[in-house]
Amino acid sequence: MLHKKILAALCVLILSGIFLCGCRNSEERSKAPDDSKHPPADQSRHPRDNTPVVRKPEASADVVLGNDFLTIDISHANDGYFMVRYLGENEKVKLRVTGPGPSEYVYLLSGSKEYETFPLPCGSGDYQVQILEHAGNDMYAVAYSDQFQASITDAYSPFLYPNQYVNFTEDMLTVAKGSELAAQAYSDLDVITNIYHFVTEEIAYDEKKAASVSYGYLPVVDETLTSGKGICFDYAAVMCAMLRSQRIPTKLEVGYSGEAYHAWISAYVTEIGWVDDIIEFDGKSWTLMDPTLAANNSASAVKEYIGDGSNYTVKYSY
Repeated sequence: MLHKKILAALCVLILSGIFLCGCRNSEERSKAPDDSKHPPADQSRHPRDNTPVVRKPEASADVVLGNDFLTIDISHANDGYFMVRYLGENEKVKLRVTGPGPSEYVYLLSGSKEYETFPLPCGSGDYQVQILEHAGNDMYAVAYSDQFQASITDAYSPFLYPNQYVNFTEDMLTVAKGSELAAQAYSDLDVITNIYHFVTEEIAYDEKKAASVSYGYLPVVDETLTSGKGICFDYAAVMCAMLRSQRIPTKLEVGYSGEAYHAWISAYVTEIGWVDDIIEFDGKSWTLMDPTLAANNSASAVKEYIGDGSNYTVKYSY
């Protein structure tokens, strides 16, 4: 039986209040495949190339929105991301993004006055962006609003680039570790499995951090890797950074695990599709890509809780 205390502590304090409502693409949820169609990789072939590839977001200023205190660079919207730089003096500023369909994402800007990268996870279509400045108490006022259209040329691009939540660069330890774990792997699925096992076995759930983390918290993947502990948001970000740098499209997904707000991942394997209901093929069955749950419970408890994936409801993808 799943330990309710661990599940309840997962991420309610981390992410509640940050997001409003989410979007889903029609191809998102894949069913567990027929095991017989996916035998173990043929190891008579050469291992896959494990050279890290880190796509670098650019604010190239070809197409920009904004005003004197704000620049929204949409030059690479067709690649699945845009960038924001806030130069105003307000200390609490939010970015609200409304995409195709009933979807709305809200981010807290860092206040660094540097460009920050945000994904366009809802696919091609019309997006509205708003800058909200703190106006006292819990009130925010719209300081800027505009809209643009994205025609995303590669549906997987938003889940290969770094962004505010999955932030990594080519010189990071996390990227190097991902490459190490991908060495001698013969398929993307081998890489996913190796990275999953490393994260669940080597990173411990930090209950103290979960109880004290504040609104607007962002994962620092190298810090999690070095300390060997983190919360669900950290687990998911580390795995995303490793997999994206190995050219495997990966979503950091946020939603509900039962009644608890929680974060996990979904990765894309060419032969299978989005494998958000599965993580590893052991010759008989698949298990969900939830590194936090796997790290804090026995294999039998995890499989009992996961079942067919119906205990998980995706709200947002990053």
